[in-house]
Amino acid sequence: MNLVKINELMIGEGKPKIAVPIVGKTIADIIQEAETLQSLPCDLVEWRLDLFDEVENYQLVADVSHRLHALLPGKPLLLTFRTLQEGGGRAFEAAAYYELYRQIIENGKADMLDLELFMADGQGAQIIKEAKAKGICIIMSNHDFEQTPSQTDICHRLLLMAEKQADICKIAVMPQSPADVLTLLAATNEVRQKTDRPIVTMSMGQLGLVSRIFGEIFGSAITFGAAEQSSAPGQLPVGRLVELLETASWQG
Repeated sequence: MNLVKINELMIGEGKPKIAVPIVGKTIADIIQEAETLQSLPCDLVEWRLDLFDEVENYQLVADVSHRLHALLPGKPLLLTFRTLQEGGGRAFEAAAYYELYRQIIENGKADMLDLELFMADGQGAQIIKEAKAKGICIIMSNHDFEQTPSQTDICHRLLLMAEKQADICKIAVMPQSPADVLTLLAATNEVRQKTDRPIVTMSMGQLGLVSRIFGEIFGSAITFGAAEQSSAPGQLPVGRLVELLETASWQG
């Protein structure tokens, strides 16, 4: 396994690392959330750019990313623009998506950048090169808020991310039955035996909670919790998530 090390955080070994999203719409809300996260037991912080009212002001985004990084020492900062088609907060043209990320890479401050799988070709491939040249880790992601694809399809998407030079491969799906949750877990277990990249998988909603807790057993390296507001269905409050991860910790 190629572990991903960001400062002192090692992703890909031991219990899943806990990420908590910042989902504020205004700078004041974003800074307030960051100040709250200073004292919470999370390992890394995700800023959801698509929920920020002024995200089209790329220089402002870069400036705020520096403020967040300074406010959260010891907690790596993941910047994510989640597109509308993958459950995000707003429509955004592909050209704007790539330009936003370029400005972050050149002028902002990020330890990790989320790049969606279906944005990873063409200009996306160049974004990956530029980010890695600056020491920014790429989490490549895919989300299905309607259903759970087949085990074969989930595995294919995760392995495709590795081929496209993701440092960490992530997929989130929506279960319609307990069998769907088992499909996601089986795919996770299969892929971890086929790639050297850390993987992140989750089955969303109440039905999929088990996938957020038992990632250590099946091979998922990061789980997402909530401070005050969640960014996806099924996120547990971070304090409760810490307790459950301790209970579920497996020494194989």
